[in-house]
Amino acid sequence: MQSGQAKTKAWVLEPDLLSARIPEPLMGWQSSEDTLNQIRLNFASAEEAVEFAKHKGWSVTLEDPHNKKVKPRCYADNFK
Repeated sequence: MQSGQAKTKAWVLEPDLLSARIPEPLMGWQSSEDTLNQIRLNFASAEEAVEFAKHKGWSVTLEDPHNKKVKPRCYADNFK
């Protein structure tokens, strides 16, 4: 199985959780009192994401992207 690289170059802005997620008593789903944990904003660059967060008055923590190392393989390698 191969995983693609499409839509992996965007920067994502996710707010920190202000309240813990707890299981809902009726269905057991995860719920929270904070509605900001439902928001994920995508940006083309880190500068755009930082500028948006500063405009809203939010503090920013940047995490470096993870580079995936791909080893080229072929189908015959499964039977070596």
